[in-house]
Amino acid sequence: MINRSVPQSPFVAGPMITDPQFFVGRSSELDALTSRMTGSQPVSINVVGKKGIGKSSLLYHFFQTYEQRVENPKRYVAIYLDLLDSECRDEIGFYHAVARQLLNLPKVRSQRTLTRPFQVTSFERQTFSSVMGEWKRQGVLPVLCLDEFSALFKHPNEFSDGFFDNLLFLMNTNALMLVVASQRELNFYRQRYKLTSSFFNMGDVLRLGNLAEEEAKELVSLPARTGVPAALRNDEQRLARKWGGCHPFLLQLAASLLLEARQQEQVVSWAKARFEQEARRIPKPLWKITPPAAYFARSAGSMAILILVVLVAIGVLKQTQVLDSLWKAMGR
Repeated sequence: MINRSVPQSPFVAGPMITDPQFFVGRSSELDALTSRMTGSQPVSINVVGKKGIGKSSLLYHFFQTYEQRVENPKRYVAIYLDLLDSECRDEIGFYHAVARQLLNLPKVRSQRTLTRPFQVTSFERQTFSSVMGEWKRQGVLPVLCLDEFSALFKHPNEFSDGFFDNLLFLMNTNALMLVVASQRELNFYRQRYKLTSSFFNMGDVLRLGNLAEEEAKELVSLPARTGVPAALRNDEQRLARKWGGCHPFLLQLAASLLLEARQQEQVVSWAKARFEQEARRIPKPLWKITPPAAYFARSAGSMAILILVVLVAIGVLKQTQVLDSLWKAMGR
């Protein structure tokens, strides 16, 4: 999505929020991640949400701030890794990417006991497990915040059941914790890609939805920098809330365009038109579709299902083909 941030704007419409002073809300979600990490036994968690709901920003902010949330930061080392990274196209590349992120951290580089295990001639599955095991013996838990997890399934020959089984083993032995972001629950990917690993039965799922009302109000009242008034006037804040509701991306988009309109001396209708154009990137829930369109969507869906049933009855299609078609039609 296009970055609509303008100079002196605290609003980020599209890209991941990387400046912690402009990250707003999600306190309950951050507390949930922290509690899973600091309990008597670490519990890996699957952060699930639609595109544009803020999964990447949440994972990155947790990586940035986890040391402020735990009693003994020395016991944990968290990293953020976007699995769309070109290095993560095969299993060994994944291990190298994780190792690179870990070794880039000053708190790791300053401890010989943590860097020594990485001094190996090759870095394959067994080596990765040995390094994680050594960190466990040192009393340090690596927490991997893995964004865009579904990217791994584009390379099925590289990321097999064996790869996921090994991650599960490390999780079960408390040598590793994962915070995995995806648009669907992990078990969906297991079914779609015909995998059998129990890794995909990860029990803890954190579903990410809209911001709370107070969080939305806080977002539109952000200042351009610390110690200055809110970037938007009160009337602009109300408009941003009206256009974007509590949806993180839509709210950021509305606020950034309203600010841009004022700075470029444009009328509000200019910002409104731009907002409506770019807001189309976010699919509307069925209940927000206009009544005629909703009726058509329901009718077309019912007709499609009826046609598939008839085709099965007369032997043109197999039941498995129909089920696969339904999964795809529902975007799962």
